[in-house]
Amino acid sequence: MEKKTLSRDGTRIAYERSGQGPSVVLVSGAMSTGATVAPLAAELSARLDVTVYDRRGRGASGDTEPYAVEREVEDLAALIEAVGGEVSLYGMSSGGALVLRAAASGLPVRRVAVYEVPYAMDDAAARAAAEYTERLTEALGQGRRGDAVELFLRFTGLGEEMIQGARQSPMWAGLESVAPSLAYDDAVMGDSRVPRSGLASVTAPLLALAGGASDAWWHEAARAIAEAAPGGTYGTVAGQTHMVEPGVLAPVLTEFFAT
Repeated sequence: MEKKTLSRDGTRIAYERSGQGPSVVLVSGAMSTGATVAPLAAELSARLDVTVYDRRGRGASGDTEPYAVEREVEDLAALIEAVGGEVSLYGMSSGGALVLRAAASGLPVRRVAVYEVPYAMDDAAARAAAEYTERLTEALGQGRRGDAVELFLRFTGLGEEMIQGARQSPMWAGLESVAPSLAYDDAVMGDSRVPRSGLASVTAPLLALAGGASDAWWHEAARAIAEAAPGGTYGTVAGQTHMVEPGVLAPVLTEFFAT
């Protein structure tokens, strides 16, 4: 990350900026950094001024205790000021939940798009999310970073054989290094339900997306987000799953943000 800005609590937030056109900030999800969304930024930069950043507690950004979701909203406020005062926001997965919180807080956001925010759409899913929160808090509190990563991977539906394979891979140390930030994404998700009251205050045009090849509940969540926001629209990205391909997603986002 080439540039840094200072958040309200003094935390340094690292970011990179590329392209020309309407300004958009990309927000990554759990276990990811700005590098994770860099391929999408490269696709978007032909028509947009794109900023990617490392969320606090990961990559080249700093961190300051105690954590609160409000601090991450303040990080976005600092980025918005750094890149010109008004931007659009795109959030992937739990990063989408952060984007929705930021938009509801009153930041100067022109347009908002999110992809597959993992909100619980029934009681069983909400109970599973609550159990995950409890076990994650315990694991991180005891310094068991590897177990915390396992919990997250299992919660997202990864099979046991793949989890154990990942644990033996060279990438595992990197996953453990950002494991504490799993608690940040969990906090951003709140009670895991669609935050309808907050979304009701989002006046900016909002696009909630799900992959055309994803399970039905992803689409239910996207529809619920769109329906709760006054300017909300639901859409699908043909043939895609949660691991959406940047080259397929980019034209959808460009059309929305460049308007």
